[in-house]
Amino acid sequence: GLNITVGYAGLLSIGHAAFVGMGAYACALATMAGIPLLIALAIGAAAAFAMGIVFGLPAIRIKGVHLAISTLAMQFTFYFIAQRWTAVTNGDNGLQPPQPELFGLVLDTDEKLFYLILPFAILSTILAANIFKTRLGRAFLAIRERDYAAEVLGVSAVHSKLLAFALGAAFAGLAGGLLAMFLRLVNPDQFIVSVSVFYLTAVLVGGRGSLLGSILGATFMTLIPEILREVVAIASGGSLSIASTLATFREFLFGALIVIFLHVDPRGLVGIIEKFGVRIEFRGV
Repeated sequence: GLNITVGYAGLLSIGHAAFVGMGAYACALATMAGIPLLIALAIGAAAAFAMGIVFGLPAIRIKGVHLAISTLAMQFTFYFIAQRWTAVTNGDNGLQPPQPELFGLVLDTDEKLFYLILPFAILSTILAANIFKTRLGRAFLAIRERDYAAEVLGVSAVHSKLLAFALGAAFAGLAGGLLAMFLRLVNPDQFIVSVSVFYLTAVLVGGRGSLLGSILGATFMTLIPEILREVVAIASGGSLSIASTLATFREFLFGALIVIFLHVDPRGLVGIIEKFGVRIEFRGV
């Protein structure tokens, strides 16, 4: 979802965690009200879509760093509302949605939830790939390259920018709903600024404007810290002092790896893979 907004439409956003949070809260509240799971997930995506339009309004007139600051301000606004509107969000205590059920099957294990989430991941990828085969997808690319020239060619910059935010938010809202079902807990601290930065870094490391880049970036940002954690645990040999020192080095190494990958090829992991003559595209159906 973020790659649609940032990679394809070229609209810098540092508030994507807020969209995930909106989807999570909307889906959790829907399931707590007795609404079936699939409908609740759709409600989460729709709520995030609407929020994306609101987030996208500043993009009509500003862009670049100024737009990023605007989305950052909205991220803080969402956190403040989620924390203070206790009548709806239950504040810092959060919401605890019921055990998810699908067609009478109780999804009470990680394995069952995995088989719920996987189809949505596949379908979302197919849907995104098809979006970029449409006039709207080409409009996103035109806006990214030069919005004034795109308007001369008949592309509505206002319409395209709003939809770029809204569609990116809808994907995030769906993910937020699934996250709420997986964790069975939704609270404001799950959707702070550092989470938005994590998402943006994943897009940049994987490769902007590439669906494969989204997958590679998310994989890299998730697995590498876990691998480094295991290496530190082995290298420390059970010594707490050594483990503490190596833990600091682990964070430095993780940041250094990100910088190295982006230095080798600004297009991220996708660019590095293509240097070896391998090109993978999601063409849709």
